[in-house]
Amino acid sequence: MDDNQVEERFLAQKEEDLKTRVWIESKAIWRIAFPSILSRVTSFGMMVVTQSFLGHISEVELATYALVQSILVRFMYGILIGMSSATETLCGQAFGAGHHHMMGIYLQRSWIVDGITATILAPLFIFATPILRLLGQEEEIAVAARSISIWFIPMIYNFVVSMTISMFLQAQLKNLIVGWLSTASFVFHIFLSWLFVDKFNWGVNGAMAAMNISGWTMVFGQLVYVFGGWCPNTWKGFSKAAFFDLLPVVKLSISSGVMICLELWYYSILVLMAGYMKNATIAIDAFSICLNINGWELMVCLGFLVAASVRVSNELGRGNAKAVKFAIKTILGTSTCIGIVLWVLCLVFRNQISYLFSNDEEVAEAVSSLSILFAFSILLNSVQPVLSGIAVGAGLQTMVAYVNLGCYYVVGIPIGILLGYVVNLQVKGLWIGLMSGVAMQSLILAYLVWKTDWDEQVKKASERLNRWLLEPTEEDQSPPHA
Repeated sequence: MDDNQVEERFLAQKEEDLKTRVWIESKAIWRIAFPSILSRVTSFGMMVVTQSFLGHISEVELATYALVQSILVRFMYGILIGMSSATETLCGQAFGAGHHHMMGIYLQRSWIVDGITATILAPLFIFATPILRLLGQEEEIAVAARSISIWFIPMIYNFVVSMTISMFLQAQLKNLIVGWLSTASFVFHIFLSWLFVDKFNWGVNGAMAAMNISGWTMVFGQLVYVFGGWCPNTWKGFSKAAFFDLLPVVKLSISSGVMICLELWYYSILVLMAGYMKNATIAIDAFSICLNINGWELMVCLGFLVAASVRVSNELGRGNAKAVKFAIKTILGTSTCIGIVLWVLCLVFRNQISYLFSNDEEVAEAVSSLSILFAFSILLNSVQPVLSGIAVGAGLQTMVAYVNLGCYYVVGIPIGILLGYVVNLQVKGLWIGLMSGVAMQSLILAYLVWKTDWDEQVKKASERLNRWLLEPTEEDQSPPHA
């Protein structure tokens, strides 16, 4: 056999090995991403369905719900999902390192920290009307907010339990149950919304009650799964250890919370800016419809954020830096391909999107004018969440928080205000500002991920896990019950 044949065989073998590695990694990614996409799309879908039913009650109710959801709910959701991502980091690395008994303790610690935080946030929804007045919103919208915002209080505690359990389960590759529970709740929610709003004519109260009942149905199913013995190695029952070493969890939770909050509040501030424009109701309606579709697509990409976080944290826990790098490349490639497909679909159906939420022609025209910018936002969404997920998996939330602060609040919002008000591009100007911040954040995070020393991150993950490790008790070491 000559040298050329040897080289060709070597290259063929190398290509075959690469295909096998990509196939194995892709299966691992989709095992995490698909249930997460399913659960996030359907959970967010509950809010979108509620908005759709309210939009067909009146334009004022649609604008009010959009404002409450975009400002107060995003404010609260940003804090809670950010603080819950500490559970994602700790459980993922503990599972990778084989410290299974610590995962249930981390889950309980997150309930304590997040539950206290949720209670502190509850008054925001009680005093929604004076808060919106203080922010200078239209009186009609501020008054209408009273009957909507109070219904979100039970949802705060729903988020505390459901988000942390989802992260606990996905770290151990058991989140398929979350996807099916969320899907069943979504179907149930559509039925309840139709029953309460269209058949019983309960209006706003009917739509909001349907959302709460459906949401808590899913949480009850998650609790039954965890407490019922389906997580024998990671859930050993309630433990006093959950009340110790809370300060490090609080610190990681706060940096996680700041990272996510700066991102979600960015969108909220832009919706708030839309409320100060001419014909504010139409402006808020159009902007919030695009944000909701954008948010729904973002839920798909957040599934890859979760996959990136779990794969990176698991491999860091195992001490395998090469596997971390390969997982990052595979996830980014997969997410980008899906983003391109969704981008094309958005361009094709850009003139029909608004009719899902409103029959108003002015709203439809405003949404259509945003469609090209909106489509490119969809494309950006396919990259940015994955980069954030990599940071969460490595425990680099503080670094991302600084990036978010600079890109969103020093670049994005000023550009949006300048183009929206000074150049008078109105809602289109705000959306250009939004895209500017997200694009810059994506570029910086891509550079940081590329420059990260993953061997060093392996060492840091090992040090963190060993510092917080509690030795398993005899009960923890006992074989799981049948």
